[in-house]
Amino acid sequence: MAGASPTEYIGHHLTNLAAAVGQGPFWVVHVDSLIIAAMLGIFAFGIMWRAASRATPGVPGRFQAFIEMVYEFVDGQVRDVFHGDRSFIAPLSLTIFVWVLFMNAVDLIPVDFVPTVLALFGVQYFKAVPTADLNTTLAMSITVFFLIVFFSFKAKGTGGFLHELFTAPFGSHWALWIPNFLLNIIEMLSKPVSLAMRLFGNMYAGELVFLLIALLPWWVQWIPGSAWAIFHILIITLQAFIFMVLTAVYLAMAHEHH
Repeated sequence: MAGASPTEYIGHHLTNLAAAVGQGPFWVVHVDSLIIAAMLGIFAFGIMWRAASRATPGVPGRFQAFIEMVYEFVDGQVRDVFHGDRSFIAPLSLTIFVWVLFMNAVDLIPVDFVPTVLALFGVQYFKAVPTADLNTTLAMSITVFFLIVFFSFKAKGTGGFLHELFTAPFGSHWALWIPNFLLNIIEMLSKPVSLAMRLFGNMYAGELVFLLIALLPWWVQWIPGSAWAIFHILIITLQAFIFMVLTAVYLAMAHEHH
C-alpha cells in the first residue's frame, strides 16, 4: 500500500478475502476467516490432544501441568454457574476458551506482516483476525443459540418449554401470553447477538488501534505499539473468558425451570 492515504490503508487492511457462492451480497464467504479459524482450531486442539495422550499419573511435566491448570480453571468456572452434569458443557467451554483465545491472539501479529507476505503470492486482501469479522463471531454465537434451544427442550420437554415461553415471567393468565412470548423471544435472540457483538466490537476496535499506530513513522510507533500490545493481551484473554463464561451461563439458564 505504498503511497496510499490513511483511509485507503485502513480500508485495505479491514477488507476480507471473499468468494461469492451465489447471487447477491449475502452469499459471500470470507475465506480468510475460515482458513485462519480452521488452522488455529487444528493447532490449538492438536496441542490439547498431545497433552492428553501423554498425560501421566505421576508428577506432571511443565507442559502437562500448564494444560491441567487451564482445564481446572475452565472446569472451575463452569462448576460455579452450572450445577448439573458437566460432561458436555465443560469440554464445550474449554473448546470455546482455547479456540477464541488463539483467534484473538492473531491480533498481536504486526498488521503489515501477513498482507505483505500474501501480496507476494498475488493475494491483495486478507484480514487475519477471525474474531474481528462479524461473520465468525455470529457463527459461533448462533451455534450457542441452537445449543440453548436444544438443552431447553431436553431439560423441560416440549410442553414445559412452550408453557414457560407463554407464562413466564408475568404469569399464566391468557391476557399475558403475548407479552410473555414477545419478551422471551427478545431475551433469547439478544443472547447470540450480545455474544457476537461484544467479541467482534472489542477485537475490531483493537485491530483498528493497531492500524492507526502503524500510520505513524516507524521510529515513533514502537512505543505506543508495544504499550497497546501489552494491554491488548489482557483484552484478548478477557474476551475469550467472557465468551466462555456467558455460554456456560446461558446453557445453565436453559436447564432452569420457572
